[in-house]
Amino acid sequence: MTDKRKINVLIDGRNFTVVGAENDRYVRELAAYVDSSIKKMSSKNERLSPTMAATLTAFNVADELFKLQEEHKELRKKSKEPLEKYDSLKKEMQEANAKIREMETKSFEYQDEVIKTKLSKEQLFGEINELKEGIKVKDQEIHKCHTDLKEYKDKHFKTQMEIVELKKQLKETLELLDEN
Repeated sequence: MTDKRKINVLIDGRNFTVVGAENDRYVRELAAYVDSSIKKMSSKNERLSPTMAATLTAFNVADELFKLQEEHKELRKKSKEPLEKYDSLKKEMQEANAKIREMETKSFEYQDEVIKTKLSKEQLFGEINELKEGIKVKDQEIHKCHTDLKEYKDKHFKTQMEIVELKKQLKETLELLDEN
């Protein structure tokens, strides 16, 4: 059981003893609010009796209470919807996270594939460059062979000319010998 306290407060110039379980500060704030509301009501119309001012203040406080209760009711109603959607949103988020992880895994696989392709490409370019160098060497060898072949053809031609000249000389010599 809670301890009940007696707290003396001043409302509209009169002393009241409030009995309850609330702390002193809270009770005094309530009393100050009611006192301030009654004074505002009285200042708006100086012909109001203290009872009428208290009654109209009670009416206004009741109006505020009803409006706040309605607002509270609407807020509770609005707060239910997000709570009711929480499970489905949580499931959607988990599915989205799973999809993200799956896409990240694929992304890493594609990155690995790209790296392998780049390495393969570099290796192929290296092989192409080696083959180009080999072709240059072979072209130089072919050029040298052509040069050598031309020299051999020239030598062969000279040799053929010499043979023709020698045959001619031999024939002349043989004819001279035959004449003698």
